[in-house]
Amino acid sequence: MSTVIKPVLGITCGDLNGIGLEVIIKTMLDNRVTELCTPVLFASSKVVSYHRKALNITDFSFNIINDISQLNPKRPNLLNAWKEEVTLEFGKPDPNVGKFAVRSLMAAVQALKSGTIDAVVTAPINKHVTQSEEFRFPGHTEFFEHHFDGTSMMILCSEQIRITPLTVHVPLSKVPAMITEEILLDTIARFERSLKIDFGVRKPKIAVLGLNPHAGDTGLIGLEEVTTITPAIEKAFNTGILVYGPFSADGFFGSGHYKKFDGIISMYHDQGLIPLKLMAFEQGVNFTAGLSIVRTSPDHGPAYDIAGKGLADENSFKQAVWTALDVLKNRKLHKEITTNPLPYGQQKSSPEEDVVLDI
Repeated sequence: MSTVIKPVLGITCGDLNGIGLEVIIKTMLDNRVTELCTPVLFASSKVVSYHRKALNITDFSFNIINDISQLNPKRPNLLNAWKEEVTLEFGKPDPNVGKFAVRSLMAAVQALKSGTIDAVVTAPINKHVTQSEEFRFPGHTEFFEHHFDGTSMMILCSEQIRITPLTVHVPLSKVPAMITEEILLDTIARFERSLKIDFGVRKPKIAVLGLNPHAGDTGLIGLEEVTTITPAIEKAFNTGILVYGPFSADGFFGSGHYKKFDGIISMYHDQGLIPLKLMAFEQGVNFTAGLSIVRTSPDHGPAYDIAGKGLADENSFKQAVWTALDVLKNRKLHKEITTNPLPYGQQKSSPEEDVVLDI
């Protein structure tokens, strides 16, 4: 009997004064996690013990290791990423605590580069208290793009919807100037590629939202749809991509039209994230597409207001775990079916060489 090798899933601790470790521990209480992967948390056993006691979680413990070679495939593992004492105060943004979130991230990066973990799920950080020589980035996405090959694309997803914003963390006043035909064409192409490779959608249908109210109303309420967005959609469609729009965002979501598409491109951050969070606030996942590695995270922050109170819902983090494992599986399958394909039209030399496929 062959042994199925489970993927090794790295987990970063996030802001230690937030809810990161709480949602991680609650996720690890689900036995399905260790059935599907070997999880390893990059943190400190002392810090995790402090959180467990504060949250009164007595029926769980990690397998403590000091080297990745000591992984136990049947249990959640914790690799000590630092030895220093950490003074914690739940709900308080603290640069002295934020630096340990960076330590966790750097440990995960080294493990990814060495191939000792297959993917990473990141707990939420406070980007204002993590800034340092090792972390001078607006967020996780830019951090991982700096360390790995590829051009990152943020995809927010749930069971109902997948959205990528054309512009992300920029002031709304700067959005119109950043919407160009070239950028939109590139986004459509990369989004389609991710939907195929990472999500296993064979022929994805993509919707593009308009920038202005009523998608510009044929130029009466803005010209971006006429001059830029529609021409880009038409050019992409003519290359064989099933992309449609621009759609008026309010009617698109309000009527349920979004259900007909495999992916949606919004023009700016809130246009896409508001409907996603209304539909799946406790299940949304942030997936960093376009890179050589797989990284997901829950679609929420450190939630200082409820930190240490045992009130955090772990479903978004758990969905981030499932999504990372699904993407790993889909990427592996795509590689298998596209490696060394037979030349088009190649015929077998005899009937005896025919292979019966069990479909």
